[in-house]
Amino acid sequence: MKNNLIILSFALLMACNMEKAEEKKVIESYPETAKVDTVDTYFGVEVADPYRWLEDDRSEQTAEWVKAQNEVTFGYLNSIPFRDKIEERLTKLWNYKKEGAPQKHGDYYYTYKNDGLQNQWVIYRKKGLEGEEELFLDPNTFSEDATTSLAGTSFTKDGSLLAYSISEGGSDWRKIIVLNTADKSMVGDTLTDVKFSGVSWKGNEGFYYSSYDKPKGSELSAKTQEHKLYYHQLGTPQSSDKLVFGGSETPRRYIGGSVSDDEKYLFITAANSTSGNELYIKDLSKENSPIVPIATGFESEHYVLDNEGEKLLIVTNLDAPNQRLVQVSVNDPSTENYKDIIPETENVLSVSTAGGNIFANYMVDVKTEIHQFDYEGNKIRQVELPGIGTAGGFGGEKEDATLYYSFTSFTYPSAIFKYNIKEGTSELYWKPAIDFDPEAYVTEQVFYDSKDGTKIPMFITYKKGLELNGKNPTYLYAYGGFNVSLRPGFSVSRLIWLEEGGIYAQPNLRGGGEYGEAWHEAGTKMNKQNVFDDFIAAGEYLIKNNYTSSDYLAIAGGSNGGLLVGATMTQRPDLAKVAFPAVGVMDMLRYHTFTAGAGWASDYGTSEDSKEMFEYILGYSPVHNVEKGVEYPATMVTTADHDDRVVPAHSFKFAAELQSKHEGDHPVLIRIETNAGHGAGKPTDKIIDEYADMYAFAWYNMGVVPYDKEM
Repeated sequence: MKNNLIILSFALLMACNMEKAEEKKVIESYPETAKVDTVDTYFGVEVADPYRWLEDDRSEQTAEWVKAQNEVTFGYLNSIPFRDKIEERLTKLWNYKKEGAPQKHGDYYYTYKNDGLQNQWVIYRKKGLEGEEELFLDPNTFSEDATTSLAGTSFTKDGSLLAYSISEGGSDWRKIIVLNTADKSMVGDTLTDVKFSGVSWKGNEGFYYSSYDKPKGSELSAKTQEHKLYYHQLGTPQSSDKLVFGGSETPRRYIGGSVSDDEKYLFITAANSTSGNELYIKDLSKENSPIVPIATGFESEHYVLDNEGEKLLIVTNLDAPNQRLVQVSVNDPSTENYKDIIPETENVLSVSTAGGNIFANYMVDVKTEIHQFDYEGNKIRQVELPGIGTAGGFGGEKEDATLYYSFTSFTYPSAIFKYNIKEGTSELYWKPAIDFDPEAYVTEQVFYDSKDGTKIPMFITYKKGLELNGKNPTYLYAYGGFNVSLRPGFSVSRLIWLEEGGIYAQPNLRGGGEYGEAWHEAGTKMNKQNVFDDFIAAGEYLIKNNYTSSDYLAIAGGSNGGLLVGATMTQRPDLAKVAFPAVGVMDMLRYHTFTAGAGWASDYGTSEDSKEMFEYILGYSPVHNVEKGVEYPATMVTTADHDDRVVPAHSFKFAAELQSKHEGDHPVLIRIETNAGHGAGKPTDKIIDEYADMYAFAWYNMGVVPYDKEM
């Protein structure tokens, strides 16, 4: 009798799930998207651009289109019966205290904290580590809807002044505000129209920052070309700020300035793209001293790590694709005089300093190793880490005896450790109290063959004991570009996917930086197809090895990763059931005409470079490769109306093409966040809403009903 009841219960459950799957909402029609007769000619080839009008982010017509699309999208999402349960569970999981590593400035230790569901992280401070804690700066008060965020901070060496930047609505354009830290009073006027800039103090008198001239036309989409490094003297109007480098005389697209720790030198980096830069030095101790080049040209990368008097420590990939640390004198600082302090190895190197020591962070098959050296390059020890994963933050002042670093992995929530620099010992400083049992999950790293036989690493995380039967909902996420490395890390947003029996997979595609510059270049320009092939091969590996099947596979990526998803789904529409191209670069023929897009040419090339490059780019550009009559995956394109990094027109055009040509019942939607940008500074409530929508959309279209165990 007991067995019969089990069989009956199972049959009822299956019938209920099938009934719900059969009730799946089908979108009968999408908002009409007008077509215009716009044609561009590239090397004698005419290319139609019928949705060019969607590039005008200031027009009423575009605003009405956005409104109409969101009505359809949110109408669909709100009809998913378990969507609210997902949001409820996500909110509960998200609601735990989060904390960053303490940072010493003057007499105070400053710490970023979030009590769980605060939209923006808050800065607290205390005098000494044992002092009484006080709230110092609360970005949640910057705007009523919490869409104005803290975008950066810079303290003077003595900690008496703080310059902080804010972003409104997620825009890359910033404002800079200066506070007296003693009483939190504002010093001087707010600087406006600052973009792609740090802040580096020269004593307590003023600071260096970078920006562009305000563009003509739309601030969110107009092209920005000539970056300029300025010096701002406290107490003077921004209009009188002195141009230090850049502009029409030395036009560069990206310029940054940083003052040495001893405040004697100004180091200037200048670049025209996201790869390769020039390096200059100016002696601040001498009035009207010249700006002297250290490295010119854009074939290699160079930045100053530190200096000991007239000796400079420079991190470079010149003649070292995996990077090396070199020393050179300020008296003759040309690259010919570089002397190795930490030579290049087979593993990618990044470097930091603290307590008069150098910390070399090596990426070994995408996992962290930390080695400690003195300033002469003598190895002291390998730092023992809490486990296999990602460690960061080995930085501090020369006089520090301790430093604080973070450690995380896919099943290890980010924790803070205190490190004794002299003794080489670590102790746990802080860890989150989160509703999560890491022992219930497993992470494995596999190496699979791409189309050309290249071995590609991939991390796969799932519940222990999960049956690999080809029916597990799988979230395949990747990036593959701009020398960016996707490393092991914990994300509370993934927990909801994993605890419901899902799989999370993260391959490290070519184009990234996981194996140095050669790995990066293998996914750029005329090699860009390698990235898509690597991603497709990752999906095929998961299917072949029964982790999942096409009916239960979701592919996802953002920005350059949005391009990845767009290219993959147009090349292999049969690979996945669900696609999430987020804030993607979708119109590859015109990306370089918006904001700072021209700076991405080192990775992509442009349609104007040559006939060969034009044809290559046209061959994978997502907007131009949507074909009529093809059944594409259930797709939810995501973007934001204030994204001035990858302008939303990319996503608008791609969604319009899909809706016009897609055949079948799979929904093809676009979710357009309002008063938000490319992603940085997005309020917690907006993040939770977006993930709830994405997971609901994925499960619903896979025919999976989560949180139905009580039935």
